[in-house]
Amino acid sequence: MAGRDTDMRSWADLLHNSSQLLQSNTPSAPLPPIQRSLEQLETLSRQLKARTSRYEAPNEAIAATRLLAREGISADQLTRDLKSFELKTSFEDVFPVEATSVEEYLQQVHEMAMVSAIQEAQRDNLRSFHSYMLKVVEDDWAKEKRDFLNNLSRLPQAPPNSGNQRSSGHAVQPYQGSSTITPLRVQDTPRGSESVFTAHQNMDSRKAAAYANVVTRLNEARERSLPFKVATAMRSAYESAALETTTSKSVSLTKIWHLLQSLLSEDVDMSPNVSKKASMLAGARRHLEAGHEKYILDTIHNHPSQAALGGSTGNLQRIRAFLRVRLQDQATVLDFDASDLQRQPPLDTSWHQIYYCLRSGYYDEAISVAQQSRLCRSFAGQLGEWVAKGGSVSPNTAAAVLEECERMVRSGDRAGRGGYDKKKLLLYTIVCGSRQQADSLLRDMPALFSTIEDFLWFRLAMIGNPSDTSSQPRTSADGSMSYTLEELQSYLTKFQPSHYTKNGKDPLVYPYVLLLSLQFHAAIVYMIKEDSHVDSVHIAIAVADYGCLSEGTTGVKKLGSMDAASEAASIIRHYALTYVRQGNMSLALEYYAQAAAAVGGGAVAWSGHGNGDQQRQHHLLLKQLITELLLRDGGIPLLLGGRGSGSEGSLRRFVPDPQNQRSLLLEAARQCQESGFHDKAVELLKRIGEFSTALEIVNQCLSDTIAATASGRGDGDTKSSGLIYAGNEILDAYKVVGGSSSQNLEQVAGQQTAFRQLESILAFYRFTRSGRYSDALMELGKLAFLPFGSRTPENSAEALRYTSLSVQACVPDLLREALICLDQVNDADGTVRRLKSKIANFIANSLPRNLPQELYDRVAQIM
Repeated sequence: MAGRDTDMRSWADLLHNSSQLLQSNTPSAPLPPIQRSLEQLETLSRQLKARTSRYEAPNEAIAATRLLAREGISADQLTRDLKSFELKTSFEDVFPVEATSVEEYLQQVHEMAMVSAIQEAQRDNLRSFHSYMLKVVEDDWAKEKRDFLNNLSRLPQAPPNSGNQRSSGHAVQPYQGSSTITPLRVQDTPRGSESVFTAHQNMDSRKAAAYANVVTRLNEARERSLPFKVATAMRSAYESAALETTTSKSVSLTKIWHLLQSLLSEDVDMSPNVSKKASMLAGARRHLEAGHEKYILDTIHNHPSQAALGGSTGNLQRIRAFLRVRLQDQATVLDFDASDLQRQPPLDTSWHQIYYCLRSGYYDEAISVAQQSRLCRSFAGQLGEWVAKGGSVSPNTAAAVLEECERMVRSGDRAGRGGYDKKKLLLYTIVCGSRQQADSLLRDMPALFSTIEDFLWFRLAMIGNPSDTSSQPRTSADGSMSYTLEELQSYLTKFQPSHYTKNGKDPLVYPYVLLLSLQFHAAIVYMIKEDSHVDSVHIAIAVADYGCLSEGTTGVKKLGSMDAASEAASIIRHYALTYVRQGNMSLALEYYAQAAAAVGGGAVAWSGHGNGDQQRQHHLLLKQLITELLLRDGGIPLLLGGRGSGSEGSLRRFVPDPQNQRSLLLEAARQCQESGFHDKAVELLKRIGEFSTALEIVNQCLSDTIAATASGRGDGDTKSSGLIYAGNEILDAYKVVGGSSSQNLEQVAGQQTAFRQLESILAFYRFTRSGRYSDALMELGKLAFLPFGSRTPENSAEALRYTSLSVQACVPDLLREALICLDQVNDADGTVRRLKSKIANFIANSLPRNLPQELYDRVAQIM
């Protein structure tokens, strides 16, 4: 307690002394007192400490300043000098003083050069990488835009306009299951891609024009029953217009057209006894063999020194030159180059020679090698039988070959030297045709085929005899069924298209594979999706003309879906519609003819050799498409010529029979009338001599116009004038041609009477509108079915019963208007009164009871 009291006294003394000191130093104006507790003082002191510590120098800086001051150096002056100080490299910084020898100096220079080169390469790589990535992004973006626009319409894009052509004024309903095509315009594209789009459009325009010329020539050849190689002509047209350049892509459209030439047997003469499917399978193998032959020649050309072909031009010499390049890493000397015939060569290439001869289509050379080789002599006869029978052997031969295959597998002969045994086992498997052996071979040696073409050639060779017209698979020696085309198609479609196209880098590989497996419809649809509209349409035309669209279809047809031929016809038809919109009716007609031929079996539709169902579908679609053209502006002159029913126009090319022409035009006229195209219906009926029917249509339209005029609707004067002119034109044409029968004469005379009566009724309305009531009543006096003049109501009623229906429809409004007209005429002698009475009696006793109420009210007013 004592210590505490002492502390309190010391604090009190200290406070008293500070108060006195404050009073002694206080100016005359006293400061206001401020009361602070100890806690507040502590807090304020800490804040003051934190504010002043920011300006305090660290201990190292204080020590340095103290040291410099001890030596008489100003720290501030030194800081200012250091700010303007600049370091410069010296010779010693780059080349150390220790490197005094020439060797060390050169080593330093070498290291510096290497480092500089590496740094420059890194910078170049970064620039190249960034530019490449930018290009890839731009390409991907362009592809995305193209895919998006293609997804808007999966149908063929419109071929570019070749001129300022006028579109048709009438709309035709699109084909079921289709969508409208919206062609791109240059102004819709980004500015940066306008030049690219224009170049692409120009190329498509050239291709479309070249292809259209081929289609026209194809139709002319089919009309005259002349042979025409459509795929060959299409390929020539594409090569002349597309200006295709050499690219890194493995499949081009030229290659696809070359494949179609082989598939359609345009490169060889096939036996008529061979089925289409067998012929196309042989064509697919033939195309793959031709492609491998080109690969061999390219390899020899690229390695002339290793190939050592010299002046030899034989097929076997080419195969051996290719093997010199192919097997140069396996042996220095091959058997056919060995100088010592008694010595065993380091590598026997007999099996290689046989395989590559078969792969390139050199069948005779393959048999020759097998006969001359001591290792393959027993295989020569079996191979000769396989070649002679077009890809099959007898059951005994197949059993012997299969036994040899099994022996090789059991003995492990495949693990022999140089790998030649793989080719031996492969050849034996092809000849025996064993499905089980082929599956085992592919399973044990997955890398046996390095390309899709080699694999497809093997699978096509295993399918069966291409000369066999039966579609059933054959039984191999081990009891298993041989491969079928349907199994190959199913296997290929298990993989996504990106698997074949390398994610879009080689887009035509997938349709190429589909065509090789005879999946024509799938290939055409895929090419349409991938922006190859013009080419895909003409591929469809070529395939449909051969009549093989249904050969490659598999699976069960869904209820309500179209078959491959109908879908191809729809694709061709929509492409033709683009020419219709441009007003190019002649080209549209050519493509319409091909669309109709597609459902009719192709070329057989022109000759009438198709089956009954194909002929029926062909005639129905052709009639429908020609009718569509007749409904368009310019369609009638194109199809029928300047005059007549088709003898001078293009209709006779596709419908040569006059009776069928007449039937088609009658149906077209009926559709025109139902659609409201009365002028076209009248024109068609005039062309085929149906004057009474044409005049009947004019009368009906004139009756409708009069009804509209009576009710104050429509532009009656303009329309009625055109109808009067059309009716007089029909009557003039009838006078020139003349009637062929008394019945036709009576029909024309009846319609002519109705036409003149309608003409008088129309004149009556015109006079009443202009206030010429006397003239109007004179026109009514010309009408025999009205009780005017000396005619009684009974006679008028009898005449009305035999009047045309189009005239009878005008009678109620006509009588009402006549009563109004009579009201406007001065009745000096009671004539008007008698006419009104006759009309009232006529209405009451001779007309039906369902007349308008307004007419009855008018009659009641005059009674």
